[in-house]
Amino acid sequence: MTENLTLANWTDRVTAQFATAGLHYGHGTDNAQDEAAWLVLHAAGAALDGRFEDWGRVADEATARKIEELSRLRCETGKPLAYLTGTAFFAGLAFEVNEDVLVPRSPLAELIPDGFRPWVKPGQIEWVLDMCTGSGCIGIAAAVHTPGLRVDLADISPAALDVARRNVQRHAVADRVALFESDLFAALPPRAYDLVLANPPYVPAASIAALPREYREEPEIGLVSGNDGLDAPLAILLDAPRFLCEYGVLVCEVGESEDRLATLLPGVPFTWLEFQHGGSGVFVLTREELLEAAPRVEAAMDKRNDVT
Repeated sequence: MTENLTLANWTDRVTAQFATAGLHYGHGTDNAQDEAAWLVLHAAGAALDGRFEDWGRVADEATARKIEELSRLRCETGKPLAYLTGTAFFAGLAFEVNEDVLVPRSPLAELIPDGFRPWVKPGQIEWVLDMCTGSGCIGIAAAVHTPGLRVDLADISPAALDVARRNVQRHAVADRVALFESDLFAALPPRAYDLVLANPPYVPAASIAALPREYREEPEIGLVSGNDGLDAPLAILLDAPRFLCEYGVLVCEVGESEDRLATLLPGVPFTWLEFQHGGSGVFVLTREELLEAAPRVEAAMDKRNDVT
């Protein structure tokens, strides 16, 4: 019987279903109960800002049917819930997502409300590049949180840029945010950015098959970066100085490839960031440090090419 079930009852019911379905969490939540609550609130049309308290409300018939259908799809398909709802949250903002983009989850979200301090000085940042933008969440959130900031979003995928374009409109920042279809820096205007934010693909090709099915539902082009996961990160390290102003900074996420990158480039002074809410594999380098590191990066790339 599902009649007269409250939203709290439904959350418990869905949590139990999730707990036995072999699901993986990491696309907006990290446990079955939080994911069930997200699903139930979405189905009920309730706000997802953490302030909802009316858990004793009885779900109407339409809401109950929606909860059951979303729960069934989540368990049977393994698709991240964000794809099923069409919405994900990042840096306190809602973004449209679909299977053309990764589900937003970068720890870079923690740096955005504070304007990327201490890596850039307040009031001295005008141009930002969001490299491998996907849904546009990082660059758009930066534009929303820092009024006046000008942001370029770049991605190799036209389909991803379509999603990002709709998110630009959604957050009313089209006057300050431009989009470019570009393979990393290849088709970008000759700009001198104060800050380059990069969340490139960094998963080794052979690792994809071993990932939970939720990750395998995401576009492979946004995940895989060569045999060791370092093709895109190394290319970014090499080319970023040409697109940074004199005191510009690169902030780049390489996730699970952190150890491989640090081992490959032992002489490069990566500053690896720590985050209060979890996440790792994000480094900071200044333009000067990048220029000094360039010979090592080139040598590493040449060595990798010789091996392949």
